[in-house]
Amino acid sequence: MKTTTDRYQQWFVGIILTSAGIVVAIPFIWMIFSSFKTESEVSSLVPTLFPKVFTLENFQNLFENMNFGLYLRNTVIIVICSFAGLFLNAMAGYAFAKYQFKGKEKFFYLILATMMIPGQVTMIPVYLILNKMHLTNTMAGIVLPGLVGAFSIFLFRQFMSTIPDELLEAARLDGASEIRLFMQIVLPISKPILAVQGILTFIAGWNSFLWPLIVANDESLYTLSVGLSLLKGQYGGNFALQMAGSTFMVLPIIIIFTIFQRHIIDGYTISGIK
Repeated sequence: MKTTTDRYQQWFVGIILTSAGIVVAIPFIWMIFSSFKTESEVSSLVPTLFPKVFTLENFQNLFENMNFGLYLRNTVIIVICSFAGLFLNAMAGYAFAKYQFKGKEKFFYLILATMMIPGQVTMIPVYLILNKMHLTNTMAGIVLPGLVGAFSIFLFRQFMSTIPDELLEAARLDGASEIRLFMQIVLPISKPILAVQGILTFIAGWNSFLWPLIVANDESLYTLSVGLSLLKGQYGGNFALQMAGSTFMVLPIIIIFTIFQRHIIDGYTISGIK
């Protein structure tokens, strides 16, 4: 039974956390509402939360004059290719979890070791390799280095290790091929970790900024993050337009995180427990 003191403590903590959450959310709420305001209202000395005159002009300018439609297309391509890479990560994790081959443990530890190397360290070697392959300033050069990742392989391996070997052997005895075994048994069982990795993959692909900026010299290959950076540089005085660009960039991430935050937290829990 909870005592009166425990209830008061819970109420006190709840009020503190709610107040802190509101304080943190206010800038995002103001940003979203400001994206529907006119520039004169955003620049007004007396700030307002809700727009006095609701307008979509800022978003129209983004797509008509700032090539945000092109940036959106490139970002969606990167996200789709990242999901293809997610399938490759699942296959690698399954191989490390259920197959026996020479050097398996050493190779897996080598993959884990790459997680301790900062991405900034490998950017120059990867860029030089892509340059030798004539893949710089191409969509393939942007996508290929991020197709597979050690963290994703690790999570899949840890989760798929819990799948009973007896279940897989029974399917093999029934005549199932390895591809069918993976597609119709392993993947459906792995839906929780697939959901987690799918969300993290979407967030990483949607926010891709540094690598596309390094590899792509042509504006036709820029992503939304790079386009937003250009927007802040070229239209630094147009705050309403910047609010619209930031809202268009951030809102999908907020929606995804709000809906699937439990799966995201579960993903890091799995990585720590398994």
